[in-house]
Amino acid sequence: MTNTSEAVRALATKGRAAAGVLRAASTTQKNDALAAIAVALESNIPAIVEANARDLERGRDTGLTEALLDRLTLNEERIRGIGDAVRQLIALADPVGEVVAGRTLPNGLVVRNVRVPMGVVGMIYEARPNVTVDAACLALKSGNAVLLRGGSAAEETNVVLVGLMREAIESVGIPADAIASVDEYGREGATELMRARGYIDLLIPRGGTGLIQSVVHESVVPVIETGVGNCHVFVNADADPAKALPIVINSKTHRPGVCNAAETLLLHEGYGEGGAILRALAEAGVLLHVDAKARALAEEAGVDAESLVDVTDEDWDAEYLALEMAVGVVDSIGAAITHIANHSSGHTDAIVTDSVKDANSFVAAIDSAAVMVNASTRFTDGGELGLGAEIGISTQKLHARGPMGLAELTTTTWIVEGSGHVR
Repeated sequence: MTNTSEAVRALATKGRAAAGVLRAASTTQKNDALAAIAVALESNIPAIVEANARDLERGRDTGLTEALLDRLTLNEERIRGIGDAVRQLIALADPVGEVVAGRTLPNGLVVRNVRVPMGVVGMIYEARPNVTVDAACLALKSGNAVLLRGGSAAEETNVVLVGLMREAIESVGIPADAIASVDEYGREGATELMRARGYIDLLIPRGGTGLIQSVVHESVVPVIETGVGNCHVFVNADADPAKALPIVINSKTHRPGVCNAAETLLLHEGYGEGGAILRALAEAGVLLHVDAKARALAEEAGVDAESLVDVTDEDWDAEYLALEMAVGVVDSIGAAITHIANHSSGHTDAIVTDSVKDANSFVAAIDSAAVMVNASTRFTDGGELGLGAEIGISTQKLHARGPMGLAELTTTTWIVEGSGHVR
């Protein structure tokens, strides 16, 4: 066993002890800890911004993209926004102790299925210091300890954030070891998180396709796969243009670098305003990867040639995370469903239609974490769906699917009460 392995397992062992305290903590105690974190962050904005500036300078020197630099940036406004988000967690219901199911059996046994914390949650992510706070606070509210690997890009920012949070929770009687980082151990620390079966109960990767697939394939700790989003919007023949255009534009351009942004547009050949949608996308700066029929529509609508490239087989599976979009024309809703089944990552897929029958057929056929009817793909988000917050968006089917809030960071225990019952 390497020194890094021993160090990570020591942190996890301390985290498990802290999780035991959190498991028994009252909602008031956990909320007090969250309030202390919010105050600590807002009281130390200059120190956070200074550390973040060093990370940003190093990121520019190493060639980070503008999209990654934007995710990495913390300024006063963003830090205060993070503080507000922490306080919003205080207002959410505590999932721990919730009775999922309960009944009295004919033999008199009283049985209840009750939510309990996972224990120790590991989180591997990159260039997103806001996730450092999100993950720690969601874990805390749901009664879990957390081990964080936030990546080298945000290393100095994360050192400050983790230090402030540890001090804050300790000040209200929660063990500081409920929040810890393995960043000082670099990539080897991330690898050891994946190997720490029996020490870590659940591992959640959050980031690009490469990171997520690496964790999924290499980890011996149970993993929840999150976030890869090859999301589709299908515009049916009968779609209302007043709905279709804003839905497509919002799905693609609102925040193109996030996992719930649309990457593929499918237009029914019977829809009369497809050219207008393609022209609007091009005017918004979107590079369109078009099939032959979509190219003809775009050219007829006056889309500039530099906004069009021929679609490839790889494009249908691409998560661009940029102002690029694959576009195809299909002859039926069935063809759209088949295309999505072959290429969707199972994150979010949408239909725009005025047909209740077609909407119902689409919903029944699409096997994704979220299916939108006449709504933007951008609504697949914990806050937008009423969960209050999320630690990630699961694209798998076991345990959790879709935006993961507090309840998804718990498991359940059966409590059985008898009066001397024997079997």
